[in-house]
Amino acid sequence: MKSRVLLLFCGLMVLWGALVLRAGWLQIVPDERLAQLQERQFQTVITLQNRRGAIVDRNGRDLALSMTAYSLYADPKILEGRKALSKKLGKALGLSPESVYAKLKDPTKRFIWLARLLPREKYDEIKAWDVRGLSFVEEFKRVYPNENLLSSTLGFVGGEGQGLEGLELAYDKVLRGDKKKVIARRDARGRPLVAQGMMFAENIEGSEIRLTIDAEVQHVLENEIEKAVREFDAEQAFGVVLHAKTSAIVAMANTPTFDPNRALKIPNELRRNRVVTDTFEPGSVLKTFAIAAALREKKIAPNTRIDTENGRFVVGDRIIREAETTHRWSNLTVSEVLAFSSNIGTTKIAFMLGPESLRSSLLDFGFGIKNGIDLPGEARGALLPLPWRPHLLSNISFGQGITATPLQVANAYAVIANGGVLNEPYLVASLRDPETGKIQQREPKQVKRVLSPEDAAAMRMMLAGATGAGGTGTNAQVDGFVVAGKTGTAQKVDPNGRGYLKGAYISSFAGFIPANDPEYVIFVAVDHPKKNSYYGSQVAAPVFSRVASYIVRKDGLAPLSLSEKNLIPRVKRELAGEHDRHDSVFAETAKTAADILSLQAAAMMDVIPDLSGMTARQVLQKFSGQPVHVQIRGQGTVADVIPAAGTPMVDLKRITVILR
Repeated sequence: MKSRVLLLFCGLMVLWGALVLRAGWLQIVPDERLAQLQERQFQTVITLQNRRGAIVDRNGRDLALSMTAYSLYADPKILEGRKALSKKLGKALGLSPESVYAKLKDPTKRFIWLARLLPREKYDEIKAWDVRGLSFVEEFKRVYPNENLLSSTLGFVGGEGQGLEGLELAYDKVLRGDKKKVIARRDARGRPLVAQGMMFAENIEGSEIRLTIDAEVQHVLENEIEKAVREFDAEQAFGVVLHAKTSAIVAMANTPTFDPNRALKIPNELRRNRVVTDTFEPGSVLKTFAIAAALREKKIAPNTRIDTENGRFVVGDRIIREAETTHRWSNLTVSEVLAFSSNIGTTKIAFMLGPESLRSSLLDFGFGIKNGIDLPGEARGALLPLPWRPHLLSNISFGQGITATPLQVANAYAVIANGGVLNEPYLVASLRDPETGKIQQREPKQVKRVLSPEDAAAMRMMLAGATGAGGTGTNAQVDGFVVAGKTGTAQKVDPNGRGYLKGAYISSFAGFIPANDPEYVIFVAVDHPKKNSYYGSQVAAPVFSRVASYIVRKDGLAPLSLSEKNLIPRVKRELAGEHDRHDSVFAETAKTAADILSLQAAAMMDVIPDLSGMTARQVLQKFSGQPVHVQIRGQGTVADVIPAAGTPMVDLKRITVILR
């Protein structure tokens, strides 16, 4: 018996010694597995908003930035006088006392968010109460310092700092960077202990995004389209400015707009970027691409004459007419078809092409497909599949039966402006890593060549003619510069059924400046103007003129009068070595250029020009739009002018032209 007791005692001592040794081992020698277990038992991780990277314009001006804010949390278990505190907090936070008390009344909870992203003054006010169980953590609030400026493009963030629309959504991961995590102590039951405010956070900032946008141009564009909406009592308007050679977006605007600082209180329809997401029938601005397609396929040249049927052309069981009943031309050159915006002339050109070629060309110009803009929600537009009946081919040639976004129209005009290449439009110029400072630059992306340089040059000159005297786009002119472009006055499709809304139009103008060496492409559209006018020439073209005038002067571009000396040699350079047929094409292009010089001269006329050899029609066309009465005597070509060529036009009331 005695030996058994002794044996049992020795065994217990050995076990006790082993436990002591093990305890000492655990206390002295680190064990990674046990350390991780301890952290899981006594710490918890709370994810907070990180400092989002800034969004700046091309010149570094802030468009979106993150500022320090304070988020209030509570430990209900240790709060005293919860009902009274709920009333006090409700008053300070602008909440109902009942909603605050509903969060605080359960004493088993150890961590409750009461308010996120409070300003400094609220932080100071509540902190001064010195209430045990209330504390703060620093977070970052997204701020848009320019309020409405570029709002539909920038987008906005949600309550948890996540991008919800626009660039904030498209580049959310880049702007947020790595998540910011806060470590909080937990009690033995695993509940967060926050009474002592024992929180710390590692601040990791997202990347900075530099845009291609120029905030000053953006401001002017937004102001001008808002002014047009007010002047013509329109429903909405939109505009876009592209760099002609790269399709980098310089400005992109919609109106009505919104303040992204309070975006969640704004209706969805006011927040979308209509330049990218909305489509419409472009109308006559599409005629440019039917003509460009025929030029590409060698079906026409700028001086090819088209029988325009005296204003009435039967297609199947339909009758195609010009926009105005007074437009009853018997025949027009292709340049005149574009300048005078002839529906019949464009239809005839489309028939020369055929539906397959026209559809293929429109796809090449970027219609009916996404352009690849780095924004969410881009629309494709509608380009119907083949076959097309003759009347549909006719309608599409002058912009009916097809839909496009404003961005698609602008980018298609950039093809002509830059010498024939379709580029991918883009908004983000570069990304800057906040830790390393390394800059990732975005390079322009060419998609495909659509036109030869010579065909693009011919189209530029014809579009310059469309803004000269006699053309539809004279109100788009800019003093000292030659403008190229095309008006559009499209019937508005009825969204609730088939056909068009009665008396509803979308007035537009698309063009570029300077015409001889384009730097900027600008597209403006005004939706359903209800008073004063609805023609694109009177509603949208003046907006183009004011925006273009601001841009060229801001950039310090030198004014330039179009002349054979500065235009024709440039065409020669573009053609040289490119095509075997350039000599014959240049000869026709040169004739077109001379016609355009005649049209453009009237817009910038300081003195009576040399009219020798001109016909009566050419003389009247030259002086179209000038505040002077032209009296013509005789028949044939110009023999004499009174006063003589070179006489200043200032205060001149009458000119007599003698023909022989």
